[in-house]
Amino acid sequence: MCESGDAADSRGAAEDKASADEEARFSELLEDSAEDLYEHAPCGYLSTFLDGRIAKVNATLLAWLGYERGDLVGRMAFSDLLTVGGRLYHETHFAPLLRMQGEISGIALELKAADGSRLPVMVTSTVKTGRDGQPLLIRTTLFDARERRAYERELLRARKEADLERDRLKLLNTTLQKTLLPPVLANVPGLDVAAHYHIASVDEVGGDFYDLFPLAAGTWGMFLGDVCGKGAAAAAITSLARYTLRAAAVYDPDPAAVLANLNTVLTHEYNGTDPRFCTVVFGLLTPDPERGGFRITLASGGHPPALLMRADGTADYLPTPGGQLIGVLPDAHIATTTVHLTPGDTLLLHTDGLTEAHTTATGQDRYGDDALLDYGRDLAPTTASDTIDAVRDLLDTFGTGVDDDTAVLAIHVPRATSEEHQ
Repeated sequence: MCESGDAADSRGAAEDKASADEEARFSELLEDSAEDLYEHAPCGYLSTFLDGRIAKVNATLLAWLGYERGDLVGRMAFSDLLTVGGRLYHETHFAPLLRMQGEISGIALELKAADGSRLPVMVTSTVKTGRDGQPLLIRTTLFDARERRAYERELLRARKEADLERDRLKLLNTTLQKTLLPPVLANVPGLDVAAHYHIASVDEVGGDFYDLFPLAAGTWGMFLGDVCGKGAAAAAITSLARYTLRAAAVYDPDPAAVLANLNTVLTHEYNGTDPRFCTVVFGLLTPDPERGGFRITLASGGHPPALLMRADGTADYLPTPGGQLIGVLPDAHIATTTVHLTPGDTLLLHTDGLTEAHTTATGQDRYGDDALLDYGRDLAPTTASDTIDAVRDLLDTFGTGVDDDTAVLAIHVPRATSEEHQ
């Protein structure tokens, strides 16, 4: 038992000695002189007289710059270590602010090393004053900013690449958008036609579309629609809808049959968990030799009603009640209506980007159907080109309030030349 107690005492003594040695080594570390801490700090220290001459410099900064102490102390000024641009900034901004404020911090400058290389640093300077409050010298702390500068350069490079990629995306979107719209509208004898496509954002392809094209002799087809969503998915539906409508109109030009055909294609192609749909209005235009003007039959699949502006100055919506969205239900109900356009009348088709535009900065108020109707009544009587110009001006007044693409298509039956000049 005594031997065990002696062994325990020996172990305890050894542990105490080891602990004492560790404390002694730690104390030695803490007893580093202030001068040693100054010389080998992880940042550069520099003291200058008020005229800028270097009075003291630590070993860290000397190592960074590759100078000997005698090269700097009493021989050079702080500004002599700066690049030409840095020296100019020091004289015009840094030094005057330091004199006025007594301290300046976080200034990015570049120092010239002995070998001519440049060292980016972050500089903080403080004016040390005596007991009488008079300035004695300037103490400056410098932090190596090479890693920060490299990081900033990498950020700048990444930003430039992102800007280039965004420009390429804009070009791609613009090109793709143009392929979804007719380059020119068909020339219909006896009609003036004009259209406009307002792009809400160049970053995404919209889903609005329109067209006017010849069918059998003496008839023309037209359509205007809006696919739900934006981007590549919407562009794919837009392309499919546009070419399906053209093909269906050739097979059977009856407007209700054309939209029924498109509905079948969309419900078969896109169903299940990824349905795709659109609103669309399709019209069949036929000249009326007996009454003059044109007979237009419109079929609507959930689309906003067309605005009819008469030659007598009146205006009203041309409702197609009950028309359902295209691509949602297998047997969508398609509503039709027929109107006779006489000389001087104008018919305006539009997508909901126009009526849903925000009219206030808060985004609470939308333009709305009633405002558009009043606008049309102020325009009537009008022409196709004047109508489109007016709508373009209207959209411009909304600015960024137009957050959805807008397509407009205007059809006008011109008056006889003698009537136009009256």
